[in-house]
Amino acid sequence: MIAGGITSARMQVLVGPVLILMILAMMVLPLPPFMLDFLFTFNIALSLMVLLVAMFTEKPLEFAAFPAVLLFTTLLRLSLNVASTRVVLMEGHQGGDAAGKVIEAFGQFLVGGNFAVGIVVFLILVIINFMVITKGAGRIAEVGARFTLDAMPGKQMAIDADLNAGLIGEEEARRRRTEVAQEAEFYGSMDGASKFVRGDAVAGLIIMVVNIIGGLMIGTMQHGLSFGAASHTYILLAIGDGLVAQIPALIISTAAGVTVSRVNTDQDVGQQLIKQLFVSPKVLMLAAGVIGMLGLVPGMPNFVFLLFTVMLGSLAWVMHQRQQRELALAGADEPAATAPSFSSPEASWQDVQLVDTLGMEVGHRLISLVDDQQQGELLGRIKSVRKKFAQEVGFLPPVVHIRDNLELPPNTYSITLKGGEVGRAEIHPDRWLAINPGQVTGNVEGIDTTDPAFGLPALWIQSDQREHAQIFGYTVVDASTVVATHLNHLLQRYSSDLLGRGEVQQLVDRLAEENKTLVEDVVPKCVTLTTLQRILQNLLAEDVSIRDLRTIFDTLAESEGQQSDVHDLTARVRLALGRIITQKWFGSARELQVIGLDMQLEAMLSQALQQNGSLEPGLAQTLQQQTQEALQRAETLGMAPVMVVPHQLRPLLAHFLRRQLPDLVVLSQAEIPDDRSIKVVSVIGESA
Repeated sequence: MIAGGITSARMQVLVGPVLILMILAMMVLPLPPFMLDFLFTFNIALSLMVLLVAMFTEKPLEFAAFPAVLLFTTLLRLSLNVASTRVVLMEGHQGGDAAGKVIEAFGQFLVGGNFAVGIVVFLILVIINFMVITKGAGRIAEVGARFTLDAMPGKQMAIDADLNAGLIGEEEARRRRTEVAQEAEFYGSMDGASKFVRGDAVAGLIIMVVNIIGGLMIGTMQHGLSFGAASHTYILLAIGDGLVAQIPALIISTAAGVTVSRVNTDQDVGQQLIKQLFVSPKVLMLAAGVIGMLGLVPGMPNFVFLLFTVMLGSLAWVMHQRQQRELALAGADEPAATAPSFSSPEASWQDVQLVDTLGMEVGHRLISLVDDQQQGELLGRIKSVRKKFAQEVGFLPPVVHIRDNLELPPNTYSITLKGGEVGRAEIHPDRWLAINPGQVTGNVEGIDTTDPAFGLPALWIQSDQREHAQIFGYTVVDASTVVATHLNHLLQRYSSDLLGRGEVQQLVDRLAEENKTLVEDVVPKCVTLTTLQRILQNLLAEDVSIRDLRTIFDTLAESEGQQSDVHDLTARVRLALGRIITQKWFGSARELQVIGLDMQLEAMLSQALQQNGSLEPGLAQTLQQQTQEALQRAETLGMAPVMVVPHQLRPLLAHFLRRQLPDLVVLSQAEIPDDRSIKVVSVIGESA
């Protein structure tokens, strides 16, 4: 099977070069009349096939090979013209069938053996092909290529927007980008390929003139024929040769016009014509009336006109009856919409509205921030926030569903998580927010407020005060940035709640694309998908990125056959991710300035952990108060809010202290890499 597939693929690769060589060979090698008949018939059949394919395709890109087919068919016709010209001039004195039966048939039967009629018919075909079909198709292809190229940036931006919003995946985005590029290349190629057909029409006209003049000269000078006999023989042969080439050219030109003039729909050309041209009974009835009036005019072909009147009228009546039946059926299917009802409609599953995982409600004065038509920038900022979150945290958060809420104050927005409000603030879209980082050198006028993300004092100032505020040391941002920053802060804070089972499955599938064996060894052999979700949520709850999914899976694979709960597995994973955790809070610093515990306090906490895992109220209050004071000192000194404790105490202290101090980071001594040194700046418990 493999060898057969390779052979078939090689044959397909050789088809193009072999065809070109055969076409070029026909221009040089003499062909017998039978072979000319065969090739002329093949040319006609090929042109009909191309036309039918163009008719049945629903989108131009489904026939992306058409420009190349246009070139090949043009070369084939020109080669046949050269080959037939050679035979006509060499053997034309022997009779009408000297160049084959096909040329004789087109020269004798199609024009009745009258060379004057044949010349007129040939010229009409050339004019139709050259001036009407080919010129129109070329113009449509040119305009289509221009508009397609102009629309490419917008289409690419729309694809990127859908990708950032999570509406499509990376594969779908890549496929759409390829389709946009192919569409531009297709119309550009059709614009150039249409010139082949126009040149072919001109070449056909010149070849026929050459055949007539050359035939008359050869017939009278070399073969001793009279001028009348030579004219009758060679002109008919030249006309037959021209017609047998121009008719396929006309068909191919029509196919090109159909391909570039169609509109992208889910229907082919035939379906579009039937469903859009014969759709209205009124149009058919009016057409029947006009044709009937013309049929009553004396001297007109009354029978034919009245026949078409009856046909169009009958078709209009049939379509009208069909539409009436469809309306009656639609009315029967929806009795509640047509008949009055005095009782409440029956409840259905359509009444159940699922809660959005992430939502944002805005007051009516903030609609301009989320409206593209009013050049609102918030949607773009939200897409950037989601993308940045995915790159830093390690999974794609849900799409933020935005809606207006008239019950909110006009300048207020609310951010919801699974239906519950997690953030609310009031902003002024026509002002700028000047945030006081604590070291400003002057004052500006504005509306006092608080930064919704970090709780810093701030002012809503006019745009003309922006430069003054920046000079004084304020951090100045626009309203859209305020909302986006607030959203980003909430995403980081509630990242564990955003990680659902679907997101975990997406992460597993993504890792399986690179290391399928590792995924199969972990899920579900070592942990179930639910347990994996709990472990990842525990990491996110303590601001630990899950980007290094390979290390997480490697650590879980080592626990195969061991009885471990979720907290033990989380602790093992944290040890494996220790270098990443340390890097996040301390960067490249070799000496880590941290908050530590007094030796006696460590002993008391270890004893409490061994007994029942609970702390005495007095000890708990003192521990929480001193930790808060240590955090304030760390913030004043510009230190990271990190406490380092023994490994066995880390889960207990992290669970207890982070309830009231969410900014605190509790690390285990075992999580610190060996190449980093620890310097305890603040000690908790010295006076406990």
